[in-house]
Amino acid sequence: MKNVIDIEGHKAVVAFDPDIRLFRGEFLGLAGGADFYADTVDTLYDEGRTSLRVFLDMCREKGIEPRRSYSGRFNVRLAPETHAAAAIAAAANDLSLNEWVAEAIETAAKQG
Repeated sequence: MKNVIDIEGHKAVVAFDPDIRLFRGEFLGLAGGADFYADTVDTLYDEGRTSLRVFLDMCREKGIEPRRSYSGRFNVRLAPETHAAAAIAAAANDLSLNEWVAEAIETAAKQG
């Protein structure tokens, strides 16, 4: 089960906090915190919209980019056997290892 919801084009992960008996939502990919709480799913969406609006308004007022920026580069640590298997799979598909990994990540990200 995926606990990710979409609020106005922004993804948020949702969990239940048994200590306070509330659902907690936290937006993903933002440059700051914009979390929200509610006791029902409908209210969670309402609180999420409010939290997002407040966060985006604050960013506008302060001239801050609301979305986290990414360089497009990161290191991946794999078992040597997995690295070898990926390199072979890439070569078998006439792709560089970087192209093969980027394609696999793009496919998985679209599903998810």
